[in-house]
Amino acid sequence: MVPKIDPNLHTDKKPDWIRVKLPRDPVFWSTKALISDLRLHTVCEEAQCPNRWECWSQGTATFMIAGDRCTRACGFCAVKTAKPFMLEADEPQRVAAAVKRMKLNHIVITAVARDDLKDGGANHFARTIEAVREVAPTITIEILVPDFNEKDDALIEVMKARPHIFNHNLETVERLTKLVRSRAMYHRSLHVLKRAKEMAVELGGKVATKSGLMLGLGETEPELFQAMDDLLEHGVTVLTLGQYLRPSPQHLPVVSYVTPEMFENYKQIALKKGFRHVASAPLVRSSYHAADFKPELDLD
Repeated sequence: MVPKIDPNLHTDKKPDWIRVKLPRDPVFWSTKALISDLRLHTVCEEAQCPNRWECWSQGTATFMIAGDRCTRACGFCAVKTAKPFMLEADEPQRVAAAVKRMKLNHIVITAVARDDLKDGGANHFARTIEAVREVAPTITIEILVPDFNEKDDALIEVMKARPHIFNHNLETVERLTKLVRSRAMYHRSLHVLKRAKEMAVELGGKVATKSGLMLGLGETEPELFQAMDDLLEHGVTVLTLGQYLRPSPQHLPVVSYVTPEMFENYKQIALKKGFRHVASAPLVRSSYHAADFKPELDLD
């Protein structure tokens, strides 16, 4: 039975520590213009990320490939659910052009869930990774992927392209997964993270694995700590923790706002448990300041 969250628990008034910086730097507008010019999507805009002003002002963005229509309807996500359009064959080259023009040294590539495609969009991910590496051979490539319905053939297609960092978000604790993540499964996500690392080794390489959770959806501390342990048991070394913010009244309510002090406490607990890198704060998202971490440098 899928658990339910009472919408009456939602509090419209955000605490003082939830503040979004508005754009002032001209780099923000040049980044926005570049993305528009190349007809690209970013998860920054599609998912209404609270950090997009800051990141774009720094000339960084997380590129969302395979369109802006998702085949899943997760209760937390602002990306629209609809029948996707056909993949655009030249999109990998357009992403590569953006990388070259922005002079990036770290890129995050993500995508909507494409359950309508046999490989879930895995080949499109691989082609984008290869196109980016061709124009920027030394760039660090991080991918934030859906679960590909746990298909090994799709996953290995992506891993053959040799990303440095493989990110797949657990999003929430096991008890709330069915409510929060449409068609996703808690243990499937853990298995995907583990298999990605195993496949990298099988292919003669290495990859750092990364995952993130949103807080404030009604999880308990023991459940959160269990999720940390589960991720560690499946080889994940990088963890992000952030506050869930309701994109619209149609989305899941915010059950609680976690204080900055508690986020710092959870960071210290996660580090003591064994994570190598932890980003934990109210406005942290899975690709926030991604370039600040270098997990690819300390792989086992």
